[in-house]
Amino acid sequence: MRTWIISLLLLAAGTLHAQEAATNNDQMHDLLIERGLITRITDMGQKLEAKATELVLNSMAFLGVPYRRGGNNADTGFDCSGFVRAIYEQTAGLLLPRQAAEQAKATAKIEKTELKPGDLVFFNTMRRAFSHVGIYIGNGKFIHSPRTGAEVRVEDMDASYWRQRFDGARRVLTPDNKDSSSR
Repeated sequence: MRTWIISLLLLAAGTLHAQEAATNNDQMHDLLIERGLITRITDMGQKLEAKATELVLNSMAFLGVPYRRGGNNADTGFDCSGFVRAIYEQTAGLLLPRQAAEQAKATAKIEKTELKPGDLVFFNTMRRAFSHVGIYIGNGKFIHSPRTGAEVRVEDMDASYWRQRFDGARRVLTPDNKDSSSR
């Protein structure tokens, strides 16, 4: 009986806390609407999502372009960082550094669970951190220019080779998402 009463009291306290949180959330939502912030936040989110979609679609146009060490264009071929740099420059007008490790330093660290299309994924393929880079396209897949003799292609990050070499994820900060980034 005593355990049942304690359980009932805990349930009641949890319900009250949930009601208070819901009231606070409603008040916050009303304030955001009143100040026009909901519309601005929604608009910014839609712009970022559209840019990410554009990045992914633009990168897909280069499927089959051959790998070329030091390459940075579709006519002669790409290496991994040249590919990423070209996509961001053509699609977003952003000039990223030339090498993968430099691209990692110039972008905001995110958790793998936070990955969104257009984010960068880094791998240790040459016994050094951030020696390979690709663009995350969603659903655990990324597009990249892998190595000599290969072509720009899509790969699964959960494949054993890539999973073992995953070095981290980064987000390219643009004027639209710098303020919303916490890192």
